[in-house]
Formats: sequence, C-alpha cells, structure tokens
Amino acid sequence: MKLDSATFRQLRRLAPILDDVLNAKEIEHAEQAVNLEALATLCAQLFDAYRCLHPQEIERAQLESP
Repeated sequence: MKLDSATFRQLRRLAPILDDVLNAKEIEHAEQAVNLEALATLCAQLFDAYRCLHPQEIERAQLESP
C-alpha cells in the first residue's frame, strides 16, 4: 500500500517522538504523550486501510503472531 505524501510527512514528523520514548523507556513530557496519541491514531487509520485491501493477509498475520 503506497502512502500519500501528507501521510508520509506526518509519519516522518511523529517518528522521532516514538524513538525518544523508546530510548528513554518513559514518557517524559506532555508533548510526547500528545504526539503518541496522534501517531496511534494515524497507525490505526493506516491499519484499517490496509486491512480493507488485504483482509486475508491481516488474518493470517494475526493467527501467526505470538
């Protein structure tokens, strides 16, 4: 699934926030929490769109995951 330019830019903007949280092993600032919420929302939207395009692949991956 190819991402549109706006979605790609949004992911690029939010990715460093996730990296900061993973490196620190904690959320240190309210801004990080807000940006994580935005990232989670965007990821959920992308997942839903991908699932509509490839439902069998998603089902198979869910069955194979631990």
